[in-house]
Amino acid sequence: MTPTAQRAFILFVLVLLMAATRVNHFAAIPDASWAVFFIGGFHLRRWSRWAFPLLMVLAIVIDVLVIRASGIGYWQHYCVSPGTALLVPAYFAMWVGGVLLRQGYRGADWTALAKTAALLVAAVAVCHLFAQSGFYWTSDVVAAPTLQGWVTNYADWFLPYLRTAAIYVGLAAALQLATEQVVKLQQARRDVLR
Repeated sequence: MTPTAQRAFILFVLVLLMAATRVNHFAAIPDASWAVFFIGGFHLRRWSRWAFPLLMVLAIVIDVLVIRASGIGYWQHYCVSPGTALLVPAYFAMWVGGVLLRQGYRGADWTALAKTAALLVAAVAVCHLFAQSGFYWTSDVVAAPTLQGWVTNYADWFLPYLRTAAIYVGLAAALQLATEQVVKLQQARRDVLR
């Protein structure tokens, strides 16, 4: 498979993953959006100029469709506020985390695993900062926002969001490792047959 075909396949899978999990049809399956942007940054960094905006638009379209299907207007939904615009830099933080992981990547090993963990925690921290701040400070749901309330809210939700992103990124890393091993085995086999 050519690099372009690989990227197209990965983009297709990420679109499906976001569409399947963001709509909350499957209550037991958490939203993979944060991980989708992290994985996208890793695999699609050369397509960042258009792949990131495409996934961002997809996220918004899914939200609009799901909210409208519930019988209320988009701006009347409790999760939507002027701070929703901060999802763009929030998701971009996840994308940049993936791009930074890809820099200097030589293959799955313990160093890459440690770098993945560190960058994922940092990306989730920044993503959550933008997303949670946008909601907390601009939403009508929070009647009397305070700095202490914001810090508590940030802390309460950080680990659940990190856990969800880590599960999806961990699955993607396992798939990456398996793919790399298959490629190495195929190359070794070709070398033996020469």
